[in-house]
Amino acid sequence: MSQNIGSARISIIIPTLNEAGNIKEAIATTQQSTNIEIIVVDAGSEDGTVKIAQSLGIKVISSSPGRAVQMNGGAVAANGNILLFLHADTRLPTGFDDMIRMALQQPGTVAGAFNLRIDASFLSLRWVEWGVNMRSHICQMPYGDQAIFLTKAVFQQIGGFPELPIMEDFELMRRLKRTGRIVIIPTPVVTSARRWLQKGVFKTTILNQIVIIAYLLGISPKQICSWYRREKFKKV
Repeated sequence: MSQNIGSARISIIIPTLNEAGNIKEAIATTQQSTNIEIIVVDAGSEDGTVKIAQSLGIKVISSSPGRAVQMNGGAVAANGNILLFLHADTRLPTGFDDMIRMALQQPGTVAGAFNLRIDASFLSLRWVEWGVNMRSHICQMPYGDQAIFLTKAVFQQIGGFPELPIMEDFELMRRLKRTGRIVIIPTPVVTSARRWLQKGVFKTTILNQIVIIAYLLGISPKQICSWYRREKFKKV
């Protein structure tokens, strides 16, 4: 298996909805890599996202909205043996492809992700990064903005992303942890600070923790999503 992984094709799946301001740069960070394909899974963008991706020669497929649904659709269309799920506002590091192939060759490893860096200079965000990276390494619980990767065989084995309206990455990780080790590559991806800056770093961090607790307490993901979106876009 490791011999195949060492030269395996990586399918980079990017779910999008109105990401015209980000998609070109996200794709650009994949360009100095080998044996990859990029699949943009668009959920009805109205801002030119699709045109930008197509102008760069990228395969675009249409999907109903919902990040889990989009990523599962991209996985079905993927030709690679390795799947890399990349948010449109996240940038990959140079050499990510070799890092991924090496990581997946480690005995007992079923999946992985990268350390996180947030693209803003606030000191409070350095604390967020520290917390995210500590959680990822100690608990083996990276989230979607850390560029999750795994083999297509393992993805199919666990049934893909659970098609939840929220927490799909959290639940995927819980399933993966039961099957093997999740490795965290210390080189970071760089993600946009937009979701922390929208309501403030402290409020966003607290909101995220409340969502996790609610999910673990068994509150319906649909109900959590409705509340989360209301809070996320509430005027302050």
